[in-house]
This record gives sequence, structure tokens and C-alpha cells, in this order.
Amino acid sequence: MKADARSGVISLRDAEAMIPGPAGERAARVLKRGTLDIALSVPVAPNEQTPHEQDELYLVIRGTGVLVHGGERDPFGAGDVLFVAAGVEHRYEDFSGDLALWRIFYGRNGGEVAADE
Repeated sequence: MKADARSGVISLRDAEAMIPGPAGERAARVLKRGTLDIALSVPVAPNEQTPHEQDELYLVIRGTGVLVHGGERDPFGAGDVLFVAAGVEHRYEDFSGDLALWRIFYGRNGGEVAADE
């Protein structure tokens, strides 16, 4: 998808071609629009992350692993959607070498909260 496009298809093949980045980056941003920030992430062990300012979704394209978050451990696999609220410490463990995820940051800093929370 072209950077200035208002609609289109984001190609997994094109995103994979950007990894690793020039400095060895394991993620490639494919769309930034307002608060929406989408990247392809192809992590390597050890997977260390710092809590993020926005809520985030991970759409698992392929592979398996364990999401460690907020003191819990949840297994995941291809086709799953992972949610991590802003500020929650998290990482992947025991993940397969073929793990690939769409990483989606969205919303205001501090995260979004449902009206009834």
C-alpha cells in the first residue's frame, strides 16, 4: 500500500521484505494514520519489551508461543488475537522460530477504557 493511500491492501510479502531493517530491526511499520500504528513483527529470543503507552493488538499470522502478561501466561497460535492494555508489562516466551504477528497500536496514550469501567 502506498504511504499516501487512503485505502488499499497491506502485503505480508512486502512487509517481510523490510525485515530485518538496516539496524537489524525485527519489526516493519506498514501504516501510520492518526493514533493507528501497524507493523509486522518477527521477534527473536529473548523477547524483551517495555510497556507501551497505547493499547495494542497482536494478530498472529503464523507460529505459536506464550504471551506473558500481567503475571499470567497464555498460549497462542496462528489465527489468535492478543490484547495488551496500555502500560501492561508483556513479552513472548517459548515461541516458534516462524512467529510473525501484525502489531497494532491504537487510541490515546494511557489506553482506552470502556464507559462502564
